[in-house]
Amino acid sequence: MKNKKGRMDESILVCVYYGPNGERLIKRGAKMANMLNCPFYILTVDPLPYDEFDAEKSGYIDRWEELAEELGADDFILMDDEKRPSAKVIAEVAHRYNITQIVIGQTAQNRWEEITKGSFVNVLLRVMSFVDIHIVSFDRSLHTEEEEDTAFEPGVRCFLLKEEGNFVLSFTCSKDIHYEGIFYKELGTDFNNGIFKYVYNGKPYQVEVHDNIITEPLKTPGNVKSNGEKH
Repeated sequence: MKNKKGRMDESILVCVYYGPNGERLIKRGAKMANMLNCPFYILTVDPLPYDEFDAEKSGYIDRWEELAEELGADDFILMDDEKRPSAKVIAEVAHRYNITQIVIGQTAQNRWEEITKGSFVNVLLRVMSFVDIHIVSFDRSLHTEEEEDTAFEPGVRCFLLKEEGNFVLSFTCSKDIHYEGIFYKELGTDFNNGIFKYVYNGKPYQVEVHDNIITEPLKTPGNVKSNGEKH
């Protein structure tokens, strides 16, 4: 580590968290740094002190440090025992190292949480407007009890409009929308078949979609009895 790159007007920070995608993020950041011939750093943030990490967390840290050495990262930064929001910590590190580009990961689950909890990326943009943020999307498969062997594409945000008595998918936000949620399209089909997940009265639900049309009743005050229960 601590390799001095020739170009210093760009600097990349890769933000990783525990899970199988951290290594992919680090390699993506290293590839960008090589293309730009600029420094790159790796950061992870954890609310626990390092000496309280379990074996799994310690294993990830060790592997990321190895990757940092192998790929020529300028530094691997572990912000442990950190009680502040992650976005503020990332902003502080970005300022300290003159970061111009940040690489983070996003999964379908992250996009689902944007609706229920707010966008982490939007928080980052509010606390630091001086960097470019690169979001690396991870493919995930969604399985349901009814269709255990059906794989889905990564979820995308979409909306429901009412047309001729049916609710249909729309990928453009307009004043006529009735619901907002995430659409998971089945793999291997040219049609909009899959599952639409949405929040009603603070609870998550899902309904099936066939050829762009919702095929099940949506939750309304008259038919909501329990979380995820269909009536």
